[in-house]
Amino acid sequence: MVTEVLFFSLVILFVMNVPIAICIGLASFLALYVNSTIPMIVIAQRMFTSIDSFTLLAIPLFMIAGRLMEHGGISKRLINLSSNVVGGFWGGLGQVGVLACMLFASMTGSAPATVVAIGSIMIPAMIAEGYDKAFSVALLASAGIIGVILPPSILFVTYGVTFSASIGRLFVAGIIPGITMGLSLMLVCYIVARKRGWKGSTQPSLNGFLKSFRDSIWGLLMPVVILGGIYSGLFTPTESAAVACIYSIIVGVFIYKELSFKNFITSLYEAGTTSAMVLFIIATANVMSWVMTTEAIPIRIATAITNFADTPGMLLLTLNLVLLAIGCFMEPNSAIIILGPILMPILQQMGIDLIHFGVIMVVNLAISMITPPLCVNLFVGQSIQKNVPIKDIVLAAIPMFLILVVNLFLFTYFPSISLFFLN
Repeated sequence: MVTEVLFFSLVILFVMNVPIAICIGLASFLALYVNSTIPMIVIAQRMFTSIDSFTLLAIPLFMIAGRLMEHGGISKRLINLSSNVVGGFWGGLGQVGVLACMLFASMTGSAPATVVAIGSIMIPAMIAEGYDKAFSVALLASAGIIGVILPPSILFVTYGVTFSASIGRLFVAGIIPGITMGLSLMLVCYIVARKRGWKGSTQPSLNGFLKSFRDSIWGLLMPVVILGGIYSGLFTPTESAAVACIYSIIVGVFIYKELSFKNFITSLYEAGTTSAMVLFIIATANVMSWVMTTEAIPIRIATAITNFADTPGMLLLTLNLVLLAIGCFMEPNSAIIILGPILMPILQQMGIDLIHFGVIMVVNLAISMITPPLCVNLFVGQSIQKNVPIKDIVLAAIPMFLILVVNLFLFTYFPSISLFFLN
């Protein structure tokens, strides 16, 4: 009875378009209400203990660092550098946007933040140069998902906490997949641009590159500081997020001199509201995960999956399809926490490396950010260019989706791609 109430109420709330955190929280409450032997105070206790974590503190800190870098002038310098690298190719402006997303992603860890920071500058510029509106939004929204693949990734932090995996190793494992996905999107942009006649907007020069590289060097050093500090043992991933905040303030105030007190307060407000939403989702998802565990739901699902997929290769194929489907309806952080108790015993039984699977799972859920009906990144992109219907953006994003799925299966069946720097 508890299981039926949990899933039935969750579906109903989804259909009613209730916010995801409220959906999960209410469904868990109703399930516990049916099981009258468990006191309701457990909900508050589980929500509090799930986010009372030093490791999860990295999420709001990386959010703050990303906003500070955006308002401190780093994003526009990264765009200028990207323009001097790929701006002369077919689809130059689009490729500049993708490369800038890759560079900005390596500092923020958030997909929507990457879309806003780079897309708000590049989407209007692409449209002004004659690019199709829907394609411009779809390309930058797709490139934004690299924000949760390249380190520091907020989803890798959530996965590391849920699966008890090394966050530092997860960060490193995301480097090659993130770069590969970015280059793949640049290839799509190049092919489409050749067909539609969108030529490069700028002619890169060595002097221009050196100047833009010098201007952006302080931003480019951010991932070096973060990963270097973690792997040298100077600080933990959470402490590295705090260092990133301090570094962003120093660069924005004293070097670029663009981070005003007003922008600083705005950055804190934007990061605070986004972090609160993410942590609220994590808290309610943890309650649902606990309810499912007490009802032995993970064991039943795990048994069904292993009966169907009895080899590692077949299991990974099945999980890819399941994760792509789940990601269409569920926010990535909550999906990781809810699926954690289900997948952990299966992965251990099959001998699948948790770091390798972490890349697979995060890439799956990242791709879901451009698949309807949830398609968070597409809606964020549409908020920048409001006169483009979402259905046109979804159609324009199909080539990006297909190339990213190809990437996903490469990472799935060639683990050396993601584990290259760890071997």
